[in-house]
Amino acid sequence: MTHVPEIQGNRTEELVIEAREAQRERAPSRVARVGDHLKREWQLYVMLIPTVIWLLVFLYKPMYGLQIAFKDYSIFRGISGSPWIGLEHFQTLFNNDQFLRALKNTVIMSAYGLLFGFPVPILLAVMFNEILSPWYRKTAQTIVYLPHFISSVIIAGIVITAFSPSAGIVNTFLGWFGVDPIYFLTKPEWFRPIFIGTGIWQEAGFQSIVYLAAIAGISPTLYESAVVDGASRWQMIWKITIPSILPTIIIMLIIRIGNILEISFEMIILLYQPATYATGDVVNTFIYRQGIQGGQYDLAAAAGLFNAVMAFVLVISANTLSKRFSRTSLW
Repeated sequence: MTHVPEIQGNRTEELVIEAREAQRERAPSRVARVGDHLKREWQLYVMLIPTVIWLLVFLYKPMYGLQIAFKDYSIFRGISGSPWIGLEHFQTLFNNDQFLRALKNTVIMSAYGLLFGFPVPILLAVMFNEILSPWYRKTAQTIVYLPHFISSVIIAGIVITAFSPSAGIVNTFLGWFGVDPIYFLTKPEWFRPIFIGTGIWQEAGFQSIVYLAAIAGISPTLYESAVVDGASRWQMIWKITIPSILPTIIIMLIIRIGNILEISFEMIILLYQPATYATGDVVNTFIYRQGIQGGQYDLAAAAGLFNAVMAFVLVISANTLSKRFSRTSLW
């Protein structure tokens, strides 16, 4: 009689296992489930087709040309007819003083842009959220969003005019204090501040939209509870708003770190000149000069591939560190 419970328990486990196996056999296969999903949501996949075609044609198909970074490329022999030379172009790059200078300038300008430019959209979003007047808030948002929609050529023209030594508003203002005109855009030490400041002015307002959307998702009951507890607006910003949008801030920071080697190519081309190469020449402009102007397509492809690989490594590293220390990540 003492073995009856044990026998019953074993029999129960066997029945459970048999039931699970029977249910697994009756359940549709993974292929069948995918097929049912495609039939049910076919309209969404039809809408996705143009995007997939665009990705294949403009992003994946050009990857075939990356092999010229490892070849002695000739436009007359083509990609397939050019001989392989291995890593010779990469060795040439790292022995090239101009490339090393461009890489250094890229890292420095990206670091300054991250340090000074990344917090500005967050501050703008918080300030917009604190404006009580709807009319004033919409007007202010329109003013700071507007530069994003202006062509880089026009933005560069505004900057060149503003810093003109003869009629620029900056030198005119300095002249009121007895300061002689300064040729800002021909002095290497001024190129980085002008470029970074222009980038912040052009993009900070538009980038704040992401943080405004995150703030809009915060539950109003949190602020109501804080008001009941006697918290000030400043305390609500630091204790509720900033912590609530912190995951969004971390995600945007990871993306920004991944693009740390991607500088606004168009703006630099429009603003820099040989006199400011020492501080204004970056990897993308180096690729432009060597590949388009110099005809060294294989060397330019090697520089571009190096740039892409470093960006990939930075994204993976930033995402891993963020996932480990903050439990927030892209994937």
